[in-house]
Amino acid sequence: MKLEFRRRGILFVVSAPSGAGKSTLLNALRPGADFVYSVSCTTRVPRPGEIDGEDYHFLSAEDFARKLAAAEFLESAEVHGNHYGTLRAVVSEQLAAGVDVLIDIDVQGARQIRGDARTDIRASIADIFIMPPSLDELRHRLVKRGTETPEQIEVRLTNAATEMEAWRDYRYTLVSGSVEEDLQKFRAIMRAERYLSRRMILA
Repeated sequence: MKLEFRRRGILFVVSAPSGAGKSTLLNALRPGADFVYSVSCTTRVPRPGEIDGEDYHFLSAEDFARKLAAAEFLESAEVHGNHYGTLRAVVSEQLAAGVDVLIDIDVQGARQIRGDARTDIRASIADIFIMPPSLDELRHRLVKRGTETPEQIEVRLTNAATEMEAWRDYRYTLVSGSVEEDLQKFRAIMRAERYLSRRMILA
């Protein structure tokens, strides 16, 4: 008799300070992705080239407030006057169908998800913190990308130092190196999580 296993999807929660290499890693994962990216909701105005439903679900402030009051968000936050949130139902449906979901979120959002009231959500989590090799290297990366003023870089470095203190809250910590190294390490984590006995159900 052939043994057949199935499992619920895994919720890969990924956090990192700005400039730590998270966006580069996630872009490297996109070709041949065997999971879905969680698309967040936001009240901010779409930027040129952004597509509703692909980059974000763009909502009015009123629609967002209604969903927030109805507890439809797995996590939510206000950033620079705009609201962001992850729809609970969409993530839950994918996990129940055995589809792995990757969510890119800050440490506050990750903390909200870990504290979710639903045990099936908490059991699905595999959280990963991407740590820069050092603050000096982080500064070098921020300067190199040339998208912030020196003042903005200092603010990001201050915020990064605070965020980096949360690394112990995560199941995995990935110290960023080259893109190839980060991709290899991240894929190793994904493979290990998919073979955990506690996630498997013998059909």
